[in-house]
Amino acid sequence: MSGSTPRNKLSRRKGFFSVAVLGGLLVGSLPVEALAFGFDDVARRAEELSQQGYRAPETSLPDELRELSYAQYAQIQYKRDRDVWSGKGAPFTLSFIPEGMHYDSAIQLNSIDQEGEVHAFAYNPDDFTYGDLDISDDVKQSDGLGIAGVRINHSLNGVDSNEVMVFLGASYFRAVGSGQVYGLSGRGLAVDTGLSSGEEFPRFSEIWIVEPSPESQYLTIFALLDSPSVTGAYRFVLRPGEDALVDVQSRLYLRRAVEKLGIAPLTSMYLYGPEQPSSTQHYIPAIHDSNGLLIDDAQNGWLWRPLANPAKLMMNRHATPQLRGYGLMQRGHSFSDYQDIDARYDLRPSAWVQPQNEWGAGSVELIQIPTDNETNDNIVSMWLSDEPHEPGTPLAFDYRLMFTTDESRHLDPQLAWVEETRRSRGEVVRDDLVREPDGTLAFVLDFVGPSLEGIGNGANISVEASVGENGELAASRVVHNPATNGWRVFVNVKRNNGNQPLDIRAKLMLDGKPLSETWYYRLPANG
Repeated sequence: MSGSTPRNKLSRRKGFFSVAVLGGLLVGSLPVEALAFGFDDVARRAEELSQQGYRAPETSLPDELRELSYAQYAQIQYKRDRDVWSGKGAPFTLSFIPEGMHYDSAIQLNSIDQEGEVHAFAYNPDDFTYGDLDISDDVKQSDGLGIAGVRINHSLNGVDSNEVMVFLGASYFRAVGSGQVYGLSGRGLAVDTGLSSGEEFPRFSEIWIVEPSPESQYLTIFALLDSPSVTGAYRFVLRPGEDALVDVQSRLYLRRAVEKLGIAPLTSMYLYGPEQPSSTQHYIPAIHDSNGLLIDDAQNGWLWRPLANPAKLMMNRHATPQLRGYGLMQRGHSFSDYQDIDARYDLRPSAWVQPQNEWGAGSVELIQIPTDNETNDNIVSMWLSDEPHEPGTPLAFDYRLMFTTDESRHLDPQLAWVEETRRSRGEVVRDDLVREPDGTLAFVLDFVGPSLEGIGNGANISVEASVGENGELAASRVVHNPATNGWRVFVNVKRNNGNQPLDIRAKLMLDGKPLSETWYYRLPANG
């Protein structure tokens, strides 16, 4: 059977294989594999699958489930007393997510027991509650319905078991640490994102999760990826804690040449913030899951790029001859930065990608898509190799992914960083102390960090600023900020053509040497 063919059909539950009850779910009594199962087995399946023609997943979702709104779909919840491994003393449990809304293709979900044998889970409508939804029994028991995703629960700091990671939709996954709430997403792979030919969305068609022991501090997940252009084997090792640490091992097999193969892609949302204030009056000063792209390259140093919500699509790349790490970051975790008691953007983590094997030269691409509301993920970032990839040669990309609210751990302590970017009109203060506009656009940057400690007003600190061809640098200056024990930079610019973007860069210098990361902002066209 092809790995792209869903096997968790209700018809199986109706008698096509014998079953045993485990944690409220129906599980195959005979192991799928007689021997211990691991990453090499998934890689072998992926390679074999790549040599076959692609088979699209079956989609037979009844309209009654397909047409659910987000709020309605969220009412369908797994019964927590049926969590897999519940009552066995394991620190991790599993809860399943049924098909519904646009999640219309099932995955095959398996467990690997402590003897290394594989057991397949099957969909059971009785494992779910449906809130106040009036869904008929005939629809709940429709042939073809299956499991769309899986929630991973863990008892952080000894409290009740809470969700710490989820796999749902294509190759998307999210994770959180203690006290965090879901924000941006990771993805297994991105194919041809942003191309006029259209994006291809590889999907995890089958997932295996290793049963933990009572002493386990981590959870291992294997996944088989499939799409018209590529197959892949993945190994995720989840380590919950104050932050969520996920080690990712991947092997990719191309069915055909791919123009853009996005490695370790991240997807997020930016609507507005101090960098680009809302065009309408609102009591919430910022709405975003991430507010900047951070890149650390051994040759080019540290680059901080505040995000934007452009009027039209913006795509550009940053060369990384020796990538050390990159991430979409949420700088700022004070409630006062957001004032949203429902969404709690202040609790949403950053995601930092750190290569664990040799990736070679490439670039980090940032794609920023217009959006008029916060329900659309409009920010995509990924790493692209400079080398073309051809079918027949397996590709290995391993990395560590950290979901964190302590962004300082991913910074160079020898360099200051931008804590806040604010956009403002440029202005002058007249002799009578009245402020009046000077015809420029101003960006106000607050640099902070331990490297600035002990540097007083008498230090030879300067700002190195520049703009692209579509504008001019009207003025730049730096002043000490006693409130933050840091330094504030003012960059005033004029743009020639408002229908085109303008690139602006700035960094702190001390005695002619860099004292900070490079701040780089692309002022959107018509924005």
